[in-house]
Amino acid sequence: MSSEPKVKGPASYFPSIEKTYGKPVAHWLAILEGTEQCKHMEYVALLKSAHQLGHGHANALVAYFLAQK
Repeated sequence: MSSEPKVKGPASYFPSIEKTYGKPVAHWLAILEGTEQCKHMEYVALLKSAHQLGHGHANALVAYFLAQK
C-alpha cells in the first residue's frame, strides 16, 4: 500500500481534469484569476460555457480557487 495520504476535496479532481482537458490545473486557475471577481456559480458557468468543462470539474476548480483566496 502507498504511504502517501489520499488527496481529498476539490484537489482530488485535478488528475482527471488534467487528463480530460489536456491542460495543467495552473492554466484553469490562471483563467479564474484573470476573471473579474464574481460568485462561485458564475465562475462555474464561465468555465462550462467558455471552456466546455463539465460541471463537476468546473465546480472543483472554483472551490479550490476560492478557498485559496
